[in-house]
Amino acid sequence: MVFLLLWIKMTNKEALSWATSQLKDRCERPQYEAELLLAHHLKKDRMYLITHDKDTLEDIESYQALIQRRKNSEPYEYIVGEASFYDIYLAVEEGVLVPRPETEILIDLVADIIEKENITYIAEIGVGTGAISIVLARKFPALQSVATDICDAPLRVAEKNIETFDLLNQIKLRKSNLIDEVSEPVELVVSNPPYIAEDFLLESNVLDYEPKEALFGGSVGDELLKQIILDVKQRDIRWLACEMGYDQKEPLQAFVKEVGVKSIQFYKDLAGFDRGFVIEFDKGI
Repeated sequence: MVFLLLWIKMTNKEALSWATSQLKDRCERPQYEAELLLAHHLKKDRMYLITHDKDTLEDIESYQALIQRRKNSEPYEYIVGEASFYDIYLAVEEGVLVPRPETEILIDLVADIIEKENITYIAEIGVGTGAISIVLARKFPALQSVATDICDAPLRVAEKNIETFDLLNQIKLRKSNLIDEVSEPVELVVSNPPYIAEDFLLESNVLDYEPKEALFGGSVGDELLKQIILDVKQRDIRWLACEMGYDQKEPLQAFVKEVGVKSIQFYKDLAGFDRGFVIEFDKGI
């Protein structure tokens, strides 16, 4: 239900108190998110809210509308139009997956391989905001990459972010199913693909707003991961690094044993859950 408080005047401090009470049952850190949204509304940083807590809040209706959107479980990142990731901020919008902190672990693992193996060309499957390719390009100025997606919205948003960081000379975007349209001499493939089972119950802020194409990987969830493994092996690409679901280690371990790979290493996220893997394939087999 949409509502507006018709108060004539409210200070920043009073507005934060009201907003916190509205969000207390909707997010883990209601006061923090209320502050972030007020700072966004005022186009100031959070420190400003402390030093100007007694100032009268202008255009209170717009701030109330932001709080109502968050109360309706819309992701904070969609409301403000950007997401913090690694050491940068990326534009994001509805229809594009919000980058998660767990993906930073995947990036660090891939960066180690790129550095140790002197890799110069990579591909990313499922570009989203462009987070993975952009961070890696910033780390390695000589690195070239091609990033694919099957949907137009991620390609559009990724292009915007790539332009923002002046990386058009390093990252190519391509509409493609997996790496079907990639002909470049790729040495490593990285992906945070859809890996959630179709019947898995997600929180409303994810299920109701984020793109299902970027979430669900099939009836079991690991179907797309298995196809990526097969495609990369068939293309004789040496390295594959992917995120996966917390319960997919055993079936994927059995699958790669059947397929045949040189090695597979699984890794965990900061919460201790299985989160992804790195495969090295035998070249020329």
